Amino acid sequence: MTGWSKMSVTIGGAQAADGFSPDWPAILAVILSVTAFSVAQGLTYPLISLLLESRHVPSSINGLNAGTFAIGQAVATLLIGRLGAFIRGDRLIIFSLFGCAACLLTFAWSGSIPVWFLARFLLGIFVSLVFILSEAWLSAACPDHLRGRISGLYGAGMCAGFAAGPLFIPIFGGANGLAFYALAAYLAFVAVSTLVICRFARTQPEQAPPGGILRFFSAAPLLILMVFAFGFGDITAISGMPVYFTRTGHSEAFAAFSVSILALPTAVAQPFVGMLLDKVSRYKVAVGACLAAALSYLAIPFVESETLILVVFGVLGAASFALYTCALTLLGAGFSGGLLIAGSAAFALAYAAGSGLGSVSSGFVMEALSPHAMPLGTGAALLLFTVLLTRRA
Repeated sequence: MTGWSKMSVTIGGAQAADGFSPDWPAILAVILSVTAFSVAQGLTYPLISLLLESRHVPSSINGLNAGTFAIGQAVATLLIGRLGAFIRGDRLIIFSLFGCAACLLTFAWSGSIPVWFLARFLLGIFVSLVFILSEAWLSAACPDHLRGRISGLYGAGMCAGFAAGPLFIPIFGGANGLAFYALAAYLAFVAVSTLVICRFARTQPEQAPPGGILRFFSAAPLLILMVFAFGFGDITAISGMPVYFTRTGHSEAFAAFSVSILALPTAVAQPFVGMLLDKVSRYKVAVGACLAAALSYLAIPFVESETLILVVFGVLGAASFALYTCALTLLGAGFSGGLLIAGSAAFALAYAAGSGLGSVSSGFVMEALSPHAMPLGTGAALLLFTVLLTRRA
């Protein structure tokens, strides 16, 4: 990519060749952590949207609540440098997992909408810290010749978490708080397991250098655009589409189930996307993924069969998430050391901006225009992203 300098991966402060042995304990810890964070996100986005909808909260407020999560993600990027100076990266991941569990317990204990806004904001901070640190750690723990495939496995774990999260709703119910309790217990278990595994890891996520995030934004605008487009399309699907389905005559169970169907083929597809990234142009894969996601959004309002809707929705999820897998692979290939943290923080900020725009705009568009305007508008926006990616790749 223009303006980039190729750098080797840093391990323990020394430069390592491309063929170094992967740090499998670190990779396992990262995948466990990010799967847990995505389970939490996969549950809270549809469940909170559906619970607020059942309480007849306006779509605009519903969307703003989801947007509060994105604000928390953005704030985390400002905190990561200071926190990293006091807490080692792996321990900060563990602390953040416990923080996510505490936020989920708050949703179960309180029915106050202002409290939910605060808990959603804090949840955004904690999951973003997991997201930033795990991303950087993964890049430092694997060699470039395996980077696409390991990134695909990482993406598969994240997508599997998104798929599992909504399943807590039909299993435990939505209104009684049991889904929140069960997921909080799971997150606490993963935090303890990660603590044990980290004892065997050779690598650590490093601190971001001063001004590193701004440097990354100027050095890698294409990667920022990829992650922004991923956040916009992905969170619109997770947060806005369940409401869209209920407003167009589908059941609440179908709306919740659709999020799992969105994530399951996405999880299966990511290892194959990773293999493709190690074989062909990574930029062309990103352009194709963005185009497929755009066309899927545009097709949904014209599909009547629920089965076919789920098929299109699955394609949408796999294509949208492939943008993130592309960006993560390119991040590890182009940067090392503290700039991996800076790049991951920049990714989190771009994801927060994209997901925040998707969450808020989907609610306002449905309320101001019509339910069908939401997927059509999202598809049109992703087509624009595709054109921008094509011009810059």
